[in-house]
Amino acid sequence: MDGDPLYSIGELARLTGLTVKTIRFYSDGGIVAPTGRSPAGYRLYDIEAVARLDLVRTLRELGLDLSTIRRVVDRELSLPEVAAAHAEALAVQIRVLRLRHAVLAAVAARGSTPEETELMHRLAQLSEDERRRLVGEFLDAVFGVLVAAVPAFAGVMRSMTPELPDNPDAEQVQAWVELAELSLDPEFRASVRQLAEEQAAEQVRGDASTGPRRDIAAVVRDHVGPALAAGVEPASPQADPFVAAFTADYAHLFGRPDDIDLRRRLAARLERVNDPRRERYLQLLAVVNGWPAPESLAPALDWSVQALRVRTPL
Repeated sequence: MDGDPLYSIGELARLTGLTVKTIRFYSDGGIVAPTGRSPAGYRLYDIEAVARLDLVRTLRELGLDLSTIRRVVDRELSLPEVAAAHAEALAVQIRVLRLRHAVLAAVAARGSTPEETELMHRLAQLSEDERRRLVGEFLDAVFGVLVAAVPAFAGVMRSMTPELPDNPDAEQVQAWVELAELSLDPEFRASVRQLAEEQAAEQVRGDASTGPRRDIAAVVRDHVGPALAAGVEPASPQADPFVAAFTADYAHLFGRPDDIDLRRRLAARLERVNDPRRERYLQLLAVVNGWPAPESLAPALDWSVQALRVRTPL
């Protein structure tokens, strides 16, 4: 309007904090056009140019390109629509950066070889469908046809399924990569498959009227917990009643006497359950899914196996 102050490029630069060169660039590009010119032919700008330049600077800092910015300041595009589109694009970039950070952090921590690094990178970049297929193949290989014999295994499979969130943190991505590597390990698959088959046999022998039987590891944990809390040594006579309690439970399950052969069998079973890879899988699963850390059964299993071995002649 007539009487409103006009500013030279130098004055506009002092008001906005931008350089003269930058303002001239925006002016030449039609993003911030001059209001008029001085008698000497220099460009002059009104107060609206200050506001436009502040908006342009903000949008540039947010990563918008000049073509989009020009359309926004000229009101050809709605700023909320542009912001929504760029927010979505940034979310994708953030996810990619998180994945890269997690892989690099894992490489630094593990001292991975180039081959391991490549595998980790591929695993981290799997889509949701690809992750589900990988995990599904692992769980099918472990449980497979056993679900038909023990329907409760369907729930076990669901509880062992990792669900990486849309915006995972670095720890969750690293846990997912390690969990995926575990699930691809043929030896680990075979080990978990054997445990599942043994548990299925125990379930089939259970009383159908009372529902699925508890896993033997949980039974042993409950019997051995008080011994661990009291500091009872597994080889001591004070351990006898605790050992007798969980071996009796196992003998009842199979309808067999609590003899040396049964205790040898139970010791071998508990040693397989005590595979550290199995516990690691459950720990990683909790991290990926955002669950509380699972209770470690290792102390109870170590104690019970040692107690059985010292009482069972070879």
